[in-house]
Amino acid sequence: MTLLRILTALCLALAAAGAMAEKADRGKPVNLEADKVTVDDRNKVHVYEGNVILTQGTLIIRAAKVVVTQDLEGYQRGVAYAPPGGLAKFRQKREGRDDYVDGEAERIEQDAKTEVTQFYNKAWVRSGQDEVRGEYIQYNGLTENYLVTNGPNATVVPGQQGGGRVRAVIMPKNGTPPPATESPPPAPARAKPKP
Repeated sequence: MTLLRILTALCLALAAAGAMAEKADRGKPVNLEADKVTVDDRNKVHVYEGNVILTQGTLIIRAAKVVVTQDLEGYQRGVAYAPPGGLAKFRQKREGRDDYVDGEAERIEQDAKTEVTQFYNKAWVRSGQDEVRGEYIQYNGLTENYLVTNGPNATVVPGQQGGGRVRAVIMPKNGTPPPATESPPPAPARAKPKP
C-alpha cells in the first residue's frame, strides 16, 4: 500500500469520532508536515515525529508523533501522541452541517478494521454543541456509541479517587434554546390622582 493511501486512511480513521465527517475530504489530497519521517516498509510501520500536522480537506490532526501500522489484511491502525505537557488534537467539519467535531487527548488510537477510536488521558470530544470529558473515551463508528470512563483504559474509579467524574453536556436537538428565566415585568406606573 502506498504511503499516500496509508496517510489518507489514518486521517479518515482518526477523525472517526465524527461519524458524520465531511465526505468530500476523502477525495482531497493529504498534506503532511513533520520534522522527521521514518518508513519501515518491511514491517509496515511509518513514524512521523516533531510537530506533526496532517491535513486533508477540513480535517486537521496535530500531534508530536504519529505511528501508522498495517496488518496482513491491509487494515491500518494509527496512534497520535501528544507533546510533553500537551494534547494531540483533531478537527473535522461534519457532513452537511456548519459545525465541527473536535477532540483531544494525550493519545488517540484508531483501528480502521473495527472503526473504533479511543482517546486516552485527559480526553475530550465535542460534536456540534455536545461534548464529553473523561480519562478514557471510546467511540464506535459502526454503532455510533460512546463509552466514557473516569479511569484510564476504560476502568471506572469509584467516587473521587483518581480522576474525578465523567462530564457531558448534551444540548437540546430541537434547535430552540432553553427558556431564560426572566423577572416579571415592572408594574405599570399609576397616575397620581389630582386634587
